[in-house]
Amino acid sequence: MEFETQISGPVAVFGDVHGQVGKVQSILDRLRKREDYQRRWIIFIGDLVDRGPDPKGAIDLALEIIAEHPKTIVLSGNHELAMTGALGLFETPSENDWSGRWLDHYGSEATFKSYGIPFGELKTLREELPEEHRSMLQNLPWAVEHPEFFFVHSGLEPHTPFDLQKRILFEKDYSLNRPDWLCSKRLPFQDPPQECHQVVVSGHAYVPQVVFARKRLLIDTTGGTTGSMSCVLLPENQIICSDVSIAKEPIWEPQATMSELNLKKRVVT
Repeated sequence: MEFETQISGPVAVFGDVHGQVGKVQSILDRLRKREDYQRRWIIFIGDLVDRGPDPKGAIDLALEIIAEHPKTIVLSGNHELAMTGALGLFETPSENDWSGRWLDHYGSEATFKSYGIPFGELKTLREELPEEHRSMLQNLPWAVEHPEFFFVHSGLEPHTPFDLQKRILFEKDYSLNRPDWLCSKRLPFQDPPQECHQVVVSGHAYVPQVVFARKRLLIDTTGGTTGSMSCVLLPENQIICSDVSIAKEPIWEPQATMSELNLKKRVVT
């Protein structure tokens, strides 16, 4: 299975899923009714697995969407990285210890349960993992580039050259112990490097409402546990919510940098 990493045209980008299949379906029902559905890219920003009610079902649903709508991309989040590393689906230095991390810090109990495997039995899960799940997980891109947007699970380093970051992301350097672009809780709240002209779109860090800032867009509005899932239509900057009755109005400050926003004081809780 291969995913595109260079795209153009309209996009619908989903925040972190974490097994919340019902919320994805609710958004998809409305997305499919749009006249532009067939020409619009669908992007999942990462973290299909762990924490939520049905991680296996989330992967099954992603595969169904890919079969129905070929212009679909699933990015790797830190949870997919930890899962594939723990299951030995890519070569990694022994000091990275993805097995220990995934079992201890990622809410992976939900993933084992959804596959019907006792928690911690990594060898059994690897053996029982459906081949199409294995193929998808092994081939998730770390980033997707669009003329107007750059999609990455956590964010970009503000003081590292953009071209260098893109090279590492598109090559998927698995030797890195904990790649910040997928794992850092700091990067979602950082501005991109100055030479990056696109809006950087990411999830990873829970925000109760979608945040539109200068060259930044944050879309993980559930954290896998609560709230209304968000899907943002680009370039329209429209939001489709899974649960309209509890969705919060976005923060709209397209001229403000992330530091100027001071989100800890601005987000609605």
